[in-house]
Amino acid sequence: MPNSKPPRPPKAGRRQAARASVAGLPSREQVLQFVHDSPTPVGKREIARAFNVQAQDRIALKKLLKEIEADGAVARGRKRRLADPDALPEMIVLQIAGLDPDGEVLARPLEWDESEPLPHIVVAPDRQGVPALARGDRILARLRRVGKAYYEARAVRFLGNQPLKVLGVFEEAGWGGRGRVVPTDKRARTEYTVEPEDRGEAKPGDLVWIEPLGARAPRGKAGRARILERLGSMNEPRTVSLIAIAAHDIPVDFSPDALKQAERCKAAPMGERVDLRRVPLVTIDGEDARDFDDAVFAEPDDDPGNKGGWKLIVAIADVAWYVRPDDALDRSAVRRGNSVYFPDRVVPMLPEALSNGWCSLRPREDRPVLAVHMRIDAHGRLLSHRFQRAMMNSVARLTYNQVQAAHDGKPDDTTAPIFDDVIKPLYGAYRVLLQAREKRGAIDLDLPERKTVIDPDGRIVDIAPRERLDSHKLIEEFMICANVAAAQALESRRMPCMYRVHEPPDPLKIEALRDFLGTLDVPFAGGRQVRPADFNGVLGRIAGTPQARMVNEMILRSQSQAVYSPDNLGHFGLALERYAHFTSPIRRYADLLVHRALIAGFGMGEGGLPKEAGESYPELGVTISGLERKAVAAERDANDRYVALFLADRVGASFSARINGVTRFGMFVTLDETGADGLVPISSLGREYFEHDERRHCLVGRSTGTAFFLGDRVRVKLAEAEPITGGLVFELEVVIESFGRSLPAGRPGRKSTGKSGRQAKAKSRRPGSKAARRKPGKRR
Repeated sequence: MPNSKPPRPPKAGRRQAARASVAGLPSREQVLQFVHDSPTPVGKREIARAFNVQAQDRIALKKLLKEIEADGAVARGRKRRLADPDALPEMIVLQIAGLDPDGEVLARPLEWDESEPLPHIVVAPDRQGVPALARGDRILARLRRVGKAYYEARAVRFLGNQPLKVLGVFEEAGWGGRGRVVPTDKRARTEYTVEPEDRGEAKPGDLVWIEPLGARAPRGKAGRARILERLGSMNEPRTVSLIAIAAHDIPVDFSPDALKQAERCKAAPMGERVDLRRVPLVTIDGEDARDFDDAVFAEPDDDPGNKGGWKLIVAIADVAWYVRPDDALDRSAVRRGNSVYFPDRVVPMLPEALSNGWCSLRPREDRPVLAVHMRIDAHGRLLSHRFQRAMMNSVARLTYNQVQAAHDGKPDDTTAPIFDDVIKPLYGAYRVLLQAREKRGAIDLDLPERKTVIDPDGRIVDIAPRERLDSHKLIEEFMICANVAAAQALESRRMPCMYRVHEPPDPLKIEALRDFLGTLDVPFAGGRQVRPADFNGVLGRIAGTPQARMVNEMILRSQSQAVYSPDNLGHFGLALERYAHFTSPIRRYADLLVHRALIAGFGMGEGGLPKEAGESYPELGVTISGLERKAVAAERDANDRYVALFLADRVGASFSARINGVTRFGMFVTLDETGADGLVPISSLGREYFEHDERRHCLVGRSTGTAFFLGDRVRVKLAEAEPITGGLVFELEVVIESFGRSLPAGRPGRKSTGKSGRQAKAKSRRPGSKAARRKPGKRR
């Protein structure tokens, strides 16, 4: 991951320049710049010293500072010290929010206007007199500003370790109106009692926010709490996604100003836009798609010098026309970072008036777009591109299944009239783009996705595999080509670019993967630098084997996390030298930044990137990357809970599964039927003492040598399904097929010890306490 720490303001150099160039009083602009750049509040003495103000000019300086302060350009703090009015105070109460990918402790102000984006606050490791900090802890801290919205905090005093709010499910305790609340967080060890006067309108089975009262309860003891808010009944399946939204602090409500601005939006004028309304552009999305922000078109290139080549158009909703830098909609969008998709709802980045209205490319309606015209050769190589602001009118809203059926010879009433002129050329261009992808060696993982099917009443109908069609791949390749063109275009104009960066895997992860593949007798790249094509070699070798799913997952886990950054470090997974997200500004803030940069760089009118905006890109990249990870975690947690709810009435049923992970406390299995993940605790494996062999990725019985390997097919019985936490716990019935072998009895090599039978710790039996969670995926 690129260095996520923002550069410190070069204040020393600016002070020296001021001393060298200013005689007498500094200008108003110089004072403001000095105050804004300073990491801490400054007073008259610091300003006088920085600008070499002589004694006879001190009174005039004092008058200038009072005028600046009266205008509101600076804020006065303690001891008449001046600071940027947008900066946080020097002393503040913070709450620990967690860790960033580098292990830094992150915090947020205890009191904050949720309509504003959160500042990035890193707590320095100097903690004399302060205990180790955990999520939810509160501290009094001194801030040092190191960027526009970046701060370094040093803890002054520890204020308490009781979480401010806890999400849980309320139940009757059985006497005198008293209740109890079970937290939805798997990691929570404390339940809470609620006295009758503190329960409000809560009913048994309600999802509630509670406020813990008094000191933190000892482990194993119940704390006391007061109910703050009732969110809904757990008997309603739609409440499941509310848990994920609340637990991951996903912003739901837009500010009144943002909603008013969205409602005031209207059709964009034609102006100087290029007229593409006669071009048969189409949108292709899933049946359940809620917004349509990309349209495509292809035709053979008529240039004799590009025989077999194609001309492509990718048109993307012109969100930048409606959402301008630092307006109410922009502030709401950057606070979200992206839309979040759940089986039953979407938490959009933009209000519905835009996301499903003016910025959705509805069929037979004029819509403003940012379009890229591209020429590719017969081998799928991008030859040229040009961007323009345009007006389009989609000829059809198509689904992946519709387009695929038409291509397979089964057109319907919508696709039949446009098959020859629209759909057929799209597949022709796709074939050469696919050829280019295969030649450059982009990693081609085969990991089936599952979708939760919910009926109009909110009931879960099925957990079904999500089919992967050529029509899906077609749109993906068109979008990748447009994203590459956007990165190239911004580089050509020397404009700031928010790249989508995917760095090569960590060498330690590669070594672990090599060891694992060695146990399957699958060779992997030697000591040289690993390439994406090396992974494809492994995938081709194991395709169609029982180990294929497991190897695909292990390769996925070995990859780095894709992030947003202004530094071009390439995209390893796609085997591309440069890559940026351009194709979905409705649901990703990074794409909106790319649109604004293109508009400014190519002089395409209003809504472009401000001149100095690139200076904030390092910190902004870290922010939106973190928001993306939060959204992925929320989506994954919601899916886990929906699966647990779907299986809750099948406790005791048997399922075929594969072992997809082993640890010292048990093994994780994935069900063939639904793709659900769950834990087989080591305590359920009998009375034998099992040890975890890390090198071979297996559990080995010390006495008999019985071993459970990754990829083994097993039959398991569902013992527990907990929709509140999303936890599934299974018991092993039988090994159907093993792809390892029994190992000699005795101690294996590298290991971590697990215990079984009576030796197992009681906490491994706690319902849902070690519930499986789907491993985080890597987003392109």
